[in-house]
Amino acid sequence: MREAAEEHQVVEIEIVRLAHGRDLQLPDYATAGAAGADLLAAIEQDIELGSLERRIVPTGISIALPMGFEAQVRPRSGLAAKSGITVANAPGTIDAD
Repeated sequence: MREAAEEHQVVEIEIVRLAHGRDLQLPDYATAGAAGADLLAAIEQDIELGSLERRIVPTGISIALPMGFEAQVRPRSGLAAKSGITVANAPGTIDAD
């Protein structure tokens, strides 16, 4: 059996903090084994959802992806399983264009 050679590609993504997210931490990986970075909500107060209600939650950032790449917004598994909080169109795809 052959071992697959590990290839690492560095992709730079420009991130702009928007006015309503200027004090938020930028997306970051919580642990060394995390598959995705945690994205915070840029909100001034808690959001309470009614049954089957949906809301758009601002992130406070804008990103510029290189052509040929995408970003995804996915629900946190714990919140989805325990509280039913999810991303309506999961995974939410952010295209380069």
